Amino acid sequence: MNNPVKNQADLDSSEAFTTVPPTVQQLLDEATAAYSQANRAEAILWSAQAMYPDCLPVYFALYKFYFYKGRLHDAERATRLGLAKASRQAGFASDWHSLTSATTNWTDTRGPQHFYLFSLKALAFICLRLGRRSESRAILSKLAQIDPGDSIGASVIQDLITGSES
Repeated sequence: MNNPVKNQADLDSSEAFTTVPPTVQQLLDEATAAYSQANRAEAILWSAQAMYPDCLPVYFALYKFYFYKGRLHDAERATRLGLAKASRQAGFASDWHSLTSATTNWTDTRGPQHFYLFSLKALAFICLRLGRRSESRAILSKLAQIDPGDSIGASVIQDLITGSES
């Protein structure tokens, strides 16, 4: 079973988003234990989101859960909810089209803006998997502009697109 919170290569990035209260971690652990019972796991994750709507790792767990279950439209919805929450917390508009390198301190890896970048990368990948290549490319272009140091590894997705077009 894939744990959407603990056993991912990008765990270090998700931990940087915010501290997870013990109650939330307990719910995420319960969802992980129930992973094979998709309806139960999903209900637990949404309960965690309802109880702790400001806890960004819950959105991370939601979109990872849906992605691993192959429910890409649900993953996209959860990702967009996480983007909206992170942008509110960071104090900028949620529409990625309007973002610039001056919008916020994008190099702060401990703040909600880092979660925003990370989730925007996830959205680019989800769009790619849904066959929306131009949208994925546009998101990746924006990420290259606001995260020129590629702190979240968006270039990996760009390489996938480039490789699939050759």
